[in-house]
Amino acid sequence: MTQPQESAAMEAYRPSWRDFLSFSTDHKIIGMQYLITSFVFYILGGLLAVGIRTELATPEVDFVSRELYNGLFTVHGTVMIFLWIVPAGAGLANYLIPLMIGAKDMAFPRLNAVAFWLIVPGGILLMSSFFVGAPGAGWTSYPPLSTTGDKAGEFIWIISVLLLGTSSILGGINFMTTIVNMRMPGMGIYDMPLFCWATVSVSILILMSTPVLAGALVLLAFDLMAGTSFFNPTGGGDPIVYQHLFWFYSHPAVYIMIVPLFGVISEIIPVHSRKPIFGYKAIAYSSLVISFLGLIVWAHHMFTSGTPGWLRMFFMVATMIIAVPTGIKVFSWIATLWGGKIRLNSAMLFALGFVSLFVVGGLSGIMLASAPFDIHVHDTYFVVAHLHYVLFGGSVFGIYGAIYHWFPKMTGRMLNETWGKVHFVLTFLGFNLCFLPMHWLGLQGMPRRVAEYDPQFATVNMVCTVGSILLAISTLPFLINAVWSWLAGSMAPANPWNALTLEWLTASPPPVENFLEPPILWSGPYDYGIDTEASEEEKSVDELLAEMKPS
Repeated sequence: MTQPQESAAMEAYRPSWRDFLSFSTDHKIIGMQYLITSFVFYILGGLLAVGIRTELATPEVDFVSRELYNGLFTVHGTVMIFLWIVPAGAGLANYLIPLMIGAKDMAFPRLNAVAFWLIVPGGILLMSSFFVGAPGAGWTSYPPLSTTGDKAGEFIWIISVLLLGTSSILGGINFMTTIVNMRMPGMGIYDMPLFCWATVSVSILILMSTPVLAGALVLLAFDLMAGTSFFNPTGGGDPIVYQHLFWFYSHPAVYIMIVPLFGVISEIIPVHSRKPIFGYKAIAYSSLVISFLGLIVWAHHMFTSGTPGWLRMFFMVATMIIAVPTGIKVFSWIATLWGGKIRLNSAMLFALGFVSLFVVGGLSGIMLASAPFDIHVHDTYFVVAHLHYVLFGGSVFGIYGAIYHWFPKMTGRMLNETWGKVHFVLTFLGFNLCFLPMHWLGLQGMPRRVAEYDPQFATVNMVCTVGSILLAISTLPFLINAVWSWLAGSMAPANPWNALTLEWLTASPPPVENFLEPPILWSGPYDYGIDTEASEEEKSVDELLAEMKPS
């Protein structure tokens, strides 16, 4: 999209490790802070998951107590959503958006830093709840369970999620303002990379839904600590109202987590298949459609909560319709791959893994959209399998693909491809070994959120536990590869993938204000294989004569 800057302009700026511990207002530093911090919490959340699966390896309660088990799966779910996937998506957007639109920084740099530094105390607060009695009502925190258990742990959970939600709102404001107002001169909306469209869609969802969750949690805190009865039926409250408020945010939260990674996949596939993206406008507008429909499907989580039949029908149809814009993206990615010169490097492998696993999760999601089927498998391991195929098979594979794709730009170093492929194989096998059998467990009636279960499910649960251990081990080659490559890996050129979007056509890592001279648009973001040079008719007579002279 811009002509490469000259060698003097390609001199990379390499930040010190101290910069990552400071209150920096550089969007690139903040983006890296988000990514590193969220990955630390990903490891902590993964350790909690291994504890859960170790307990479930046998039908009896023999590894942790029932109370601690409830705390493990509550904090695990909260960490993976609010401290891993959502902040990791924000980190990618922080790093990439100004570079992709030719801006020097985000619209509100100090607000950007504040948004990140709310993550750290929120996460520390949540993990510290184990010292006073971890919350045990699940990551949904439904009353009356959440108001009758350990009040200290539950109150810490509420404060933590409020901090993390505030961070998300501040980020959404910043992303929207930056993309709308700070694009380089000459960049129209159809010149933007698809990751920018995805970020706009997510920002709309964040700003529309997150304040509703905040309101619900404030009311829940009053019920918990002040004895009010907003959700207490004995005092005239209604716990179902909490479910409506919670899911009005928490179903859009699925798209807040996954849509940025849709944008990531739309960036990776064209580059590594050397083809223009198929259906640019369809992919762009489908993100906005998902943003709209995501706000009107929340009650399909409540089919067993006394929802009237006519309302079930509405939410069932709306949930099925939202599969249409998602399907548009999947078919567009496949059409882009068709006939392309595919490079099966680590980034592309994780992108393909994302597509295949997300499709499985999407198909089970359509099944769960059907009210009769959902009622049959509600609160079983089928729902656990679906959730993880969407959020781990989708979001986490997308995050890994993004890291392998943009690591050279962020660090100026190349990751080792051999270790990257080892990482992919172990992750793919461990994930499917852990979560694929859960579909069968759910269909056979095994309930989720239990520490002990019918012994007939013991063998399959042992298989799932082995898969979880393999999935945990798969993180090691990535950590070794990332740390070693960042410290001593081979130097990366400014544009190792020969990509066309703006971020690749400045230094690796970029200088403080991204571009030493204003970038110039000269092609579309995905014009691979399209000749942007002047045609023969447009060439001057002198140029044609010069070409005709014998060498």
